[in-house]
Amino acid sequence: MKPKIRWRGFNLVSMFTDHNDGNFDEADFRWIRDWGFNFVRIPMSYRLWAPHPDVYQIDEGMLEKVDRVIRLGQTYGLHVSLNFHRAPGYCINPGPDEPFDLWHDTSAEQAFAFHWNLFANRYRSIPSKDLSFDLVNEPPAPSEEGMRLEDYERVVRAGVAAIRQADPDRFILCEGHSVGNEPCWNLADLGIGQSCRAYYPSSLTHYRASWIPQTDWPVPVWPEENANHPDPWNRERLYRHYENWAKLAESGVFVHCGEMGVYNHTPHPVTLAWYRDVLEILSEFQIGWSIWNFRRDFGILDTDRQDVAYEDWHGHKLDRQLLTLLQAY
Repeated sequence: MKPKIRWRGFNLVSMFTDHNDGNFDEADFRWIRDWGFNFVRIPMSYRLWAPHPDVYQIDEGMLEKVDRVIRLGQTYGLHVSLNFHRAPGYCINPGPDEPFDLWHDTSAEQAFAFHWNLFANRYRSIPSKDLSFDLVNEPPAPSEEGMRLEDYERVVRAGVAAIRQADPDRFILCEGHSVGNEPCWNLADLGIGQSCRAYYPSSLTHYRASWIPQTDWPVPVWPEENANHPDPWNRERLYRHYENWAKLAESGVFVHCGEMGVYNHTPHPVTLAWYRDVLEILSEFQIGWSIWNFRRDFGILDTDRQDVAYEDWHGHKLDRQLLTLLQAY
């Protein structure tokens, strides 16, 4: 059943990589609730509960930590969306090589379906108002030599079928192709939601991020001031971009922005100005959002920005200006 409310909240990243311990802080859930938000997205590496060469060998102790996340969501009235950030055979981030390729290998697709079926069986008693499944984080841009659109469609349909075999009523999302930026009209018939991103322009949102090649990016401003570019990024261009997602939503597909945010090296006034435009546009289109992350470099707590007058919050440094802006949308 399609959600009836806009999801507004944060990504909590204690299962984000193979090296995380899966120990979430209950205070995060309480503060997110108390500040008026209703959603947490949980990006996860499947290798945390399948750490062995045999990807079908399951670590029950790690799954119990996922159980706890869902209980915390229910305790504090936050919808929990579980996402495979590293799925069998694919991860957008660099890291250890996968033993197979999700877009081309039947064995990877079968493992993908197995793990989602495992979650569907485990959580079938949890209502969809409390829990959704977000299939695989940020599939790449389609190409003949890499993932084709038909490859992505096949994998998504396999994952949906595996979930519905165990839990026909679970609400499911897939992510837009091209790293979450483009709607998948070829999947609109599935009765699932789709997740977009708010990271444009990357020269602003990821300025001086160590994992992004950026040899010549100037200090960001908003809107962009680039006389040499025929279509610089500004509010109008952002609006045109999200109109594509609004059209998908008008067709009956639930749309949510699963990740958005600005890295902590972008000047704070520029960050706030960009956020205001993006949030206004998403609000107009009735699209909810989830900030990456809650604590640290993209978040609102302990972000280590050098140009913010932080407020002390239970021993943490709170960016009250950004929090207040988010609460307005």
